[in-house]
Amino acid sequence: MVYGVVRNFQAALKYRGGWKGLFEHMYTNGDYPFKFGTYMGCDGAGNRYYENRVDYPFGQHRWVEPGDIHNFDSASIPPEWHGWMTSMNDAPPAAEEDYIDDRKQNILPLCKSDANIDHNVGHQEEVYNFHHLHNLSTVRSRGFGIGNPIVGLPPGAKDSYYTQPGSPYNDASIRPRVNIGDLDEGKGGGRPYKSEKWADRLRTPEEKAALEKEMLGGVKAEIEVGNAAAARRKLAMAARGAGTVAGA
Repeated sequence: MVYGVVRNFQAALKYRGGWKGLFEHMYTNGDYPFKFGTYMGCDGAGNRYYENRVDYPFGQHRWVEPGDIHNFDSASIPPEWHGWMTSMNDAPPAAEEDYIDDRKQNILPLCKSDANIDHNVGHQEEVYNFHHLHNLSTVRSRGFGIGNPIVGLPPGAKDSYYTQPGSPYNDASIRPRVNIGDLDEGKGGGRPYKSEKWADRLRTPEEKAALEKEMLGGVKAEIEVGNAAAARRKLAMAARGAGTVAGA
């Protein structure tokens, strides 16, 4: 057993180019016995991809070693490499052009075409992703305007994740604020409000007490007006003989 461990360390040191590469592999992947495979390519983020179909079972025969060992995120793996790692594609993206050139020989054109594309993959635009993160739902501020140091989003920067039309976080769907009044309108403005509930939150305790007193005074005045109207109706009914019984 000790001999096997020593031999594995020796092979890993040679394969990784020294102790630095070995410690980096232990820090990132944490695999033991240390993995050995064929280098298949890398992506724009510096992630390196390996394959070994002989020594490892299916599902463990392909793996990635991150380019940024301290801030690795699974969302930094491009879709084309993700498809290769999960065995959805046989050819790695580094050999994609050769694979397409080989396969398109079997395509029989049904008619003449003047298009400059002779395969079914079609034209592909280059996509830019913030810090090589392909899932932009993580590129958002951790608080209002403070940014996100985990993904490198600076303070005050706009969130990058997609929002559907109609979402309150979609700039095109945010309705402009419409105010219905201002508590300091006589003083030149300063406390605008968009609803009566909003205005109640802006009022000071003294203003609330004065408003309540004014409302109570208005209620008392309405009660007095109602009592006076009832008294006049009573007098009018009495003048017409209300309350008498016919034939009495």
